[in-house]
Amino acid sequence: MSSPDSAPHGPARPSDAPAEPAEALPVVAPQLRSLRRRAGLTLEAAARAAGLSAAHLSRLETGQRQPSLPMLLALARVYGTTVSELLGETVAERDAVVRAADMEPTRAGGWTYWQAGASGRGMQALRVHVPHGSQGDIVRVHPGEEWLHVLRGRLRLRLADAAHLLGPGDSAHFDSLTPHRLAAEDPDGVDLLFVHTLLQSPTATLCLGPTPGETS
Repeated sequence: MSSPDSAPHGPARPSDAPAEPAEALPVVAPQLRSLRRRAGLTLEAAARAAGLSAAHLSRLETGQRQPSLPMLLALARVYGTTVSELLGETVAERDAVVRAADMEPTRAGGWTYWQAGASGRGMQALRVHVPHGSQGDIVRVHPGEEWLHVLRGRLRLRLADAAHLLGPGDSAHFDSLTPHRLAAEDPDGVDLLFVHTLLQSPTATLCLGPTPGETS
């Protein structure tokens, strides 16, 4: 059996961009590797569970690529943690109140989100801004439940073969094993409240469709 740090390495091609120095890597890169080790997963097993290629996950762990929000959500479920911990953010454990002034915006894959709940819970709450044309072709399938509420703009939600257009005040609550896509209908994007369950198990899986311009 390979160790949690095993990864295939081939000779570097002349066209490969040099890796950034360790001190320049974003916090998320070493944090991804640390949490994978804590879960006792090999690179290949973790990547497979998150619907990524081992090469892509390796690039995320070395800071050569920046993860999108769906990728962070996928890895958080696989590692039994939250997006905040993946990003190295410090949130008071089980604090019942999250003040607006403490909600720092984070951008991933074109989306912007604010942590709207504390860590150490069975659910993760986010306030999310989805810009128009960003990640609308990504299909999400994973164990658990999701609830979302449209604050501003219009959301194009596809659940399996059914398409729904949600406006301000509309909500959706569905089984996350139903293949689903989220996309902003309007040029100004859409603002959501988003809650999803966190499965505290390294065997939890989430399958993603291809990110535009990315091949596995």
